Amino acid sequence: MHLAVIGQAVGLFAVTNIDDLLVLALFFAQGAGHKGSARSIAIGQYLGFTAILALAGAAAFGATLLPENVVPYLGLLPLALGVKAAVQAWRLRTDSGEERRARTIGPRAVEVAAVTFANGGDNIGVYVPVFATAGLGDMSVYAVVFLVLVAVWIAAGRHFAARPAIAGTLGRWGHILLPVVLIGIGLLILIEGGAFGR
Repeated sequence: MHLAVIGQAVGLFAVTNIDDLLVLALFFAQGAGHKGSARSIAIGQYLGFTAILALAGAAAFGATLLPENVVPYLGLLPLALGVKAAVQAWRLRTDSGEERRARTIGPRAVEVAAVTFANGGDNIGVYVPVFATAGLGDMSVYAVVFLVLVAVWIAAGRHFAARPAIAGTLGRWGHILLPVVLIGIGLLILIEGGAFGR
C-alpha cells in the first residue's frame, strides 16, 4: 500500500517541481565561487518547500492560512528579487565574469526560500486535494518522500550548474538569465492568479 503512495508521491513531486531545476541551477551558477552559497541554497530550498508543505497540509484540513485573493500577489516576491538581480547585473555589465563574481555575493537562503515558496502556488493547488483525500498516514508518506526528493532536486540543480557546457553558458549568461527567469516567474504567478483581473 505504501509503495503505491511512494510512487505517486515521486510522480507528483517531479511534475510539480520540474521548473525548480532551472531555478536551482541558476542559483548554483550565481553562487559559484562564493563560500557557503551551496548551503544557503539548500537551506533556502528546504525552508521554502517546507512552507509549501505546511500550507498545503493545513489547507487540506480546512485551515486556509492565506486568503485566496492574496495568493497571486506572492508573485511580487520573485518579481522584486528579479528586478534586484537585473539592477545588479546592469551595474556590473562592464565587468568580466571573474570581476562580476568577486563583486557579488551568492544567493541568500531567504531569497531562495522566497522564490521557492512563491513559485509553489501550483504545488499547493495540486497538493491540497491529494492531501485531503490521502488521510494523515499517507499524507505523512507524501511529505517524507517530498522532503527526500528536495535533496535530489538540489543535487540535480548543482550537478547541472557544474557541467562544463552548462556552467560555461550560465557563467556567461547566468547574470542575465536569473533576473529574466525570476521576473518571468513573478509575472506568471501574478497573471495566472488573476492579480490584474480575469
